[in-house]
Amino acid sequence: MDDNKGTGKEEIYSKRVRAGKRTYFFDIKATRSNDYYLTITESKKRYKEDGFYYEKHKIFLYKEDFSKFSGALNECIDHVKEELMPDFDFTQFESNDDESDDSMTSDLKWD
Repeated sequence: MDDNKGTGKEEIYSKRVRAGKRTYFFDIKATRSNDYYLTITESKKRYKEDGFYYEKHKIFLYKEDFSKFSGALNECIDHVKEELMPDFDFTQFESNDDESDDSMTSDLKWD
């Protein structure tokens, strides 16, 4: 992507997930010294008087925190599914069509 020119940051891998009115971007980047990190960006289309704009929130996740982050995320998701909503059918939200963009490669793995 051209927005990283001159910054020393190279985008290695990107995954886009469309989720209703939001889009999530998972981007693996490298520093000049070939150290890797992940940015997670939430983008929401917002409207105002003269048109629309994208509101973005970004998290930087460094390689030393991948396991802790993915462990906590999975633990929280499992808690909702198993403890708070055990009878809810979460499979209704699973989709293999246009909800995600698989144009780059396969699913992103943190472990």
